[in-house]
Amino acid sequence: MDEILDRARERRTSRMSAGRFIEELGLAFDSMHLPRMSGRVLGAILLGPADGPTAAELAETLQASKGSISNMTQLLIHYRFIERTVRSGERRDRFVIKSGTWARVMLWRLELLRRLQELAIDGLALLGPDGNPEPLQEARDMYAFLEREIPKLFDRWEVEHELLRKEVS
Repeated sequence: MDEILDRARERRTSRMSAGRFIEELGLAFDSMHLPRMSGRVLGAILLGPADGPTAAELAETLQASKGSISNMTQLLIHYRFIERTVRSGERRDRFVIKSGTWARVMLWRLELLRRLQELAIDGLALLGPDGNPEPLQEARDMYAFLEREIPKLFDRWEVEHELLRKEVS
C-alpha cells in the first residue's frame, strides 16, 4: 500500500501534460471496470472549455471516432457524470461535468463495498468446520466499518465544500 501511495505522490509532483492527464483518467476508469475511453472522454471534458466541448471537438482531441464518442458520452450521461447542454443560438450539443460527479463516483464504490460485505457474510455461513473464518470476518467487519464511516465523511465534505465555495465567491 505504501508503494502505491509513493507512486501517486511521485506522479503528482511531476509535470503532467493534458494528454497524460486524459490517459491517466482513462486508466482510472479502466480500474473501476468502466471503458477506458469513457475516462478519456471525461478527462477531455474536464480540460475543455467551461461551456463544454462538442462531440466533434472531443473526437478531434482524442483522435477517436464519432461513434466511440457518442457511445461514451451516452454512458457518462447514464452514470450522471456529465450532461448535455447547448450554447444559445447553436445547434450542436456540448458536454459538461454534472455537479456532484465525484460524490457519485464514491457512492458507486460504496455500493461495491456493501456487496463485498454481503459476500463475506454469505461466505461465513457457507464455511465448513475446517475452514478459517478469520479472513471473511475481517472483510465483513472492515466493510461494515467503511459503510458506517464513509457517509460521515460525505457529510463533512458537504460542509467543507460549502465553506470553500463561499471563500471563492
